[in-house]
Amino acid sequence: MFNTTKALVLREVRYKEADRILTLFTASDGKITAKARGALRKKSKTAAATQQLTYSEMTLFGNRGKWTVNEASLIEAFTGLQTDIARFALGCYFAECLEALSVEDQPDPGMLQLGLNGLYALSSGKYEPLLVKAAFELRLMCLSGYEPNVHACAVCGKAEPEEPALSIDNGCVFCRGCRNASMGYSLPLCEDSLAALRYIVSAPAKQLFSFQLGPEPLARLSEAAERYLIAHAERRFSTLDYWKSVR
Repeated sequence: MFNTTKALVLREVRYKEADRILTLFTASDGKITAKARGALRKKSKTAAATQQLTYSEMTLFGNRGKWTVNEASLIEAFTGLQTDIARFALGCYFAECLEALSVEDQPDPGMLQLGLNGLYALSSGKYEPLLVKAAFELRLMCLSGYEPNVHACAVCGKAEPEEPALSIDNGCVFCRGCRNASMGYSLPLCEDSLAALRYIVSAPAKQLFSFQLGPEPLARLSEAAERYLIAHAERRFSTLDYWKSVR
């Protein structure tokens, strides 16, 4: 069975002398694994289109639950990532997050679009990487079923919590004075970082990164977003550690 689809290459692993084993996020089938035979040969027609963090149109051949790349043509190489090791490392973190939180063989256009938009935002150089990272992490949590309740204090109901904080364990915001043991682990926010969090939860996909924050509010938002994702994904990410070592 042949299937022509668009795919984001989340991961590539060398196999034997010239093959690649790919983890793909496809438009038609969601996350799948595929073999790209001969992709590492110098004259391979699929070499460029099967590299990690590329978006390509691929013709895949499926047989007994296994996929092979028959043809591949590059759509977007995200070239800005190739010249900046820190941005590339952050892009790899995005890919690892998508791989961890997507479901095998289940299309998820919203998550795929988030991945593409996030990589484009990093590649373009128009946005602060820390802002892109925080927005990506929080929106990915929303798409994965862990959208935090940020509209009002979860205890007293105030629309604008006083000295707001985010409960990492429970996914809600609350006033500092309303904190109790049931909130579990939490991190302090501020007026601007709370406004940004609310924006990320509800913004249209194409405008997700269209906001600005000062250094301190961005630092608060960034820490909250990262801790929230790690807590609910229930795992660590090696690419995140690598990004922190080269940023």
